[in-house]
Amino acid sequence: MSSHEQSYRAGEAKGHAQEKTGRAMDTVKDKAQAARDKASEAADTTRDKASEMAESGRETAAAGKEKTGGLLQKTGEQVKGMAQGAADAVKHTFGMAEEEDKEDVFKKRDTTNY
Repeated sequence: MSSHEQSYRAGEAKGHAQEKTGRAMDTVKDKAQAARDKASEAADTTRDKASEMAESGRETAAAGKEKTGGLLQKTGEQVKGMAQGAADAVKHTFGMAEEEDKEDVFKKRDTTNY
């Protein structure tokens, strides 16, 4: 075999090897891009879900705040009514009640639920 033929075959083998390497690199690049796309999609989905959950939490907190505010207002009114009744009873007991209060002191009752 001549050196020219050997050189030709070596160059041909090198070309085939480079071609195979190029195809393998393209395959690896495609798989890497697919993995990046999938990771990006998963991150977007997670971000959207977290946003939905945060919004739901804010809505639940707002509803709880409204409910608690109403409950506290009702409780405050009940305590105020009981305190007024107790004050009237003490005034009546010590003779400090005004005439109109003396008649109604024991008739007055707090009609709210405790």
